[in-house]
Amino acid sequence: MAGRRLGPGLIFTSMIAANIGAGSTVGAAGLAYRDGASAWWWVGSAALGSLVFAFWVAPRLWRLAKQHDFYTTGDYLEFRYGRSVRAAATLMVGMGTLALLAGQLIAGAAILNVLTGMPRWAGALIGGGIMTIYFTAGGLQGSVRVNTLQLVVMLAGFGLALPAALATVGGVEGIAGSAVPPWFDDLTYSSGPGSGWTLLALTGPAFIVSPGLIQKSWGARSERALRRGVALNALVLAVFAFMPVMLGMVARAAIPGIEDPNAVLPTVLRQQLPAWLGALALAAVFSTEVDTCDAILFMISTSASNDVYKRFLNPGATDARLLQVARATAVAGGAIGVALAIVLQTVIGALTIFYSLLVVTLFVPVLGGLYTRGPRSPAALAAIGAGVLTMFAVRNGLFGEYPWLDPTLAGVVAAAGAFAAVAAVRANVRVSTIEH
Repeated sequence: MAGRRLGPGLIFTSMIAANIGAGSTVGAAGLAYRDGASAWWWVGSAALGSLVFAFWVAPRLWRLAKQHDFYTTGDYLEFRYGRSVRAAATLMVGMGTLALLAGQLIAGAAILNVLTGMPRWAGALIGGGIMTIYFTAGGLQGSVRVNTLQLVVMLAGFGLALPAALATVGGVEGIAGSAVPPWFDDLTYSSGPGSGWTLLALTGPAFIVSPGLIQKSWGARSERALRRGVALNALVLAVFAFMPVMLGMVARAAIPGIEDPNAVLPTVLRQQLPAWLGALALAAVFSTEVDTCDAILFMISTSASNDVYKRFLNPGATDARLLQVARATAVAGGAIGVALAIVLQTVIGALTIFYSLLVVTLFVPVLGGLYTRGPRSPAALAAIGAGVLTMFAVRNGLFGEYPWLDPTLAGVVAAAGAFAAVAAVRANVRVSTIEH
């Protein structure tokens, strides 16, 4: 937890580095190539979720973490509901987290492929090797300092690349005058789930209950530092969200016919910019993928060492032993992420798996635990089960007659209903028992 000494500046750089990754760069540009300006909602929803996290969720969780010495989100879930909920949540989120890691590596590999023709497996291996080495060596304290350098590279690259790329097509007016769909500049456009404003149901809640962000927030030295750092992160996300979207729209106007959505951003940076600027911009994109990877390894390693190894296998493990397990898990997680990056097809596809599982598993139990007192383990387990089953049912077309039904939103509604129903039944049983 970096000694719980991080000020607002390092909280901000750590959060923004975790939040701007493959999905918000390569993935958002690919969405913008297809949908236009409404792709802003992919990162914009994260900004809105981060504001909720900054003022209504993170401070409450931080107080509990400091009071009870929590290290992982699993610590909080067991404190609130019991070890069975901790185990169920760890399993579900762990499965999705590996897909999230793969998404970052797919994006990094796409950049190296466009530049050098390097096959995906080699690009994923290089990106995976870099992030595994520096995270395993330095942990959270090392990562937040590396993230500061990565943030400088990212902002410089995108800040210079966007106006130069826009100039090559005649600015925003030039995009509108090219052969693009009529709704290309409509921020409110959506073609259905996974497009435009409907992304709010997918990425917004994920940035309120992400274990990686929760655990990073627990490194703050005070509630004030936490609120300021996370809120600044939200504001930067809202502005940054336009950058990859505009680059994706430039690509649609200047380079029609790109078939691989992963290749949209690296292609426009390579073909539409001078060589020196394209190189800087591509370095910025690669940096964002790597700095998000360390946040993912943080989730994987702390969860495996604390939520699984110490809690279920070796309760008496020393800190030194837990560090060994965490490092070994980080290396294993990096290797599995590389393997999945070779198998999964797109950045957005990989990230959608993670966000969906994360939201339907944790959104209701985490917020329900903070804002209610009665519900216990059965209610939380019912929420997780109902949410995951409903999400998979909708995603696999069992409700095909309702094409606008968003799988993640349906899962959250089902989870909330199950949570409330089980809590109400148990409350009535307790009252009847007392009266009897």
